[in-house]
Formats: sequence, C-alpha cells, structure tokens
Amino acid sequence: MIVQVVKFDIKPTHIALFKALLEDDKQGSKNEAGLLEMRLYQDKNFPNLFFAYERFDNQSAIDHHATQQYTKVLLEALPTISNKAPEIFYLNATTPAPLFEKNPKTVNTEDELFIMFCILKINSDYKAELLTQFKEHITQTRQQEQGNLLFDLYTVENQEDTLVIYEHWRKESDLWDIHFSQPYVIETAKLMEKAVIGEIKQYMSFVTEL
Repeated sequence: MIVQVVKFDIKPTHIALFKALLEDDKQGSKNEAGLLEMRLYQDKNFPNLFFAYERFDNQSAIDHHATQQYTKVLLEALPTISNKAPEIFYLNATTPAPLFEKNPKTVNTEDELFIMFCILKINSDYKAELLTQFKEHITQTRQQEQGNLLFDLYTVENQEDTLVIYEHWRKESDLWDIHFSQPYVIETAKLMEKAVIGEIKQYMSFVTEL
C-alpha cells in the first residue's frame, strides 16, 4: 500500500475552479478499485491551501489514476491556477501503525469534527527519540481519549527531517482542553521544543473536509 499527502497552494482567484476540479476527481475516483481512500481538505486559516490524503494499493493504481480524464484535467490546470507546484509527501508508517479500516472508533452525528495536519520540519538528530516518545503518546491517546478519532504519525520517504501528524477529533476542545493536558503529551511537547525547527504553530494546518 502507498500512502501520500499532496499539498496544493492555489491562487485566490482560482479557488472555486480548483474545488470543482477536485470534486470531479473525487467522484470519478470512486470507481477505481486500486484507490483505497481519498480525502480532500481545505485549510481553515489559509483558504488557498489544500491537502489530499490518499491511499493506493500499489504504484500501478497510482499510474491508473493519473491516466483518467478527470485527473488529467486537474493536473493540466495546476500550472495555471497554482502559486507553486504541489508538494507530494510519500508516507511511511511508524509504531503504532495507522489502523485504517481496523479503527474501531466511528463518527457520531453530534461530533463537530476537528481535523489537523502537521507537517513538521525537525532536527534529524532527535528523530529516533521523537519516534520513541510518540509510540507512547499515540498508544495512550488512542486508548484513553474518547474525543480522539484518529491519531497517526508518519515519516516521509527521502526526507529525514520531516514528520507528518494526522489527527481527527470529535470536537476542538478535545484537542486543546483535554489532549494537551495529558502527561504523555506534556512530555512530547518538551521534546518537540528542542527537536522542531522554528515555532511549532507554523506547521499546524486545521482543515475542513470537502
């Protein structure tokens, strides 16, 4: 399986067009057997930024997706409507691994949903220590926090200085008021203050699913 995140930076005058092209691609892709998951997001604070979270069976499935007309139309439009070329992050699972379809938690009708991507640049000297700390952090979060729906950490292929955190929460306060007060999170935060390059907030993207 191949997991990737694609980050788009779209010119403000072309956001509506881009969203329409994304929707066409999403609807068309539903018939692709090799596409396991596609989720599309727009940044709440920077509406020109978009993210696609995608899981494919294999490279052949990605190649097949790229040949479809709805994908071609989107790709051909990007040079004109984008501020810069899309960034593609090829993700590798860490421990504990993402649960995907085995995730026992489901969204309730009353859930507001609060979703975050955090594409971190780190001092690679701290990478092993961070992965060890996040093993406990993620295990406890999944087991103990009812407000958490999904918490995954990935390394990035050929980028030793990058980690990607992907989180879903039932509501915003479950993250800020409950999660960040947990002792394992406090320990992670202390380590991240040393490991992350620059302010952590610059890497946080709070998104709405399209």
